[in-house]
Amino acid sequence: MTPAQAGIAGHGTVRRVPGLRREELAQLAGISISYYTRLEQDQADGASGQVLDALARVLRLDETETAHLRNLARRRPVTTLVRPRPERAHPRVLALLDALGENTPALVLGRRNDVLAWNRAGHALLTPHLDFDAPADAAGRPSLSRWFFLDPHARELHRNWDDLAKNHVAYLRLVSGRHSGDARLAELIGELTMRSREFATLWAAGHVGDCTAGLKRLHHPTAGDLDVDYQVWLQPDSPDHRLEIYTAHDQRSSDALRLLTAGTGMSRSRPAGAREGSMPS
Repeated sequence: MTPAQAGIAGHGTVRRVPGLRREELAQLAGISISYYTRLEQDQADGASGQVLDALARVLRLDETETAHLRNLARRRPVTTLVRPRPERAHPRVLALLDALGENTPALVLGRRNDVLAWNRAGHALLTPHLDFDAPADAAGRPSLSRWFFLDPHARELHRNWDDLAKNHVAYLRLVSGRHSGDARLAELIGELTMRSREFATLWAAGHVGDCTAGLKRLHHPTAGDLDVDYQVWLQPDSPDHRLEIYTAHDQRSSDALRLLTAGTGMSRSRPAGAREGSMPS
């Protein structure tokens, strides 16, 4: 947010920072500079919803960014990270995945973008070089985040990798605000920051966003170039889990997707990760 965007006249003064000063932001939000400084330094008892709404209005945050601001303001100081139990997809989500059949690529993702389950079409579209049964093993199931930033196959597959990478990191930052004490999430972010220069640069930018729909432009090793729309379905019973479904963006892509799914020799078998009696973590 620049002074000009906020309606503050510069009058030719030299500024040391391109954005708003603390006193300017506090004034626009209708709070004292001392109180705003304590909020920044985490020395206040907590900000009311009215104050958070005022800050979001001044900074022109969208709905997702405002939710992230509220998550940060609401969370308690983390003294010890907790290692959550392995995630399991809810049986109703797995039933929905199975009902999609094997002509519609789909997968179930956990809060850290681990693949909890996928059907053969989803596996064939994104990661045919990985073991199809890998999601069934909680200790070794695929991580889409590690795959996207650390596996050369992901870079080769996505023709719009740069755009998707921004969305991917923005979503992980949103999740980190919800689950600041998750040790597995902290380890994932730390590993990606150390091993991927692109991830580290995007993470430092601080962008926040949800990832509910979009377009993937793929260069598939067997199906060739095709474009697929993805949409994410949230699960009320397990809100951290998402069912991601892919559909052809155009007729050319539809033909390529049909050939891909037909060429995998798929039967109506249970999707990988769909075990009897699975319960959410």
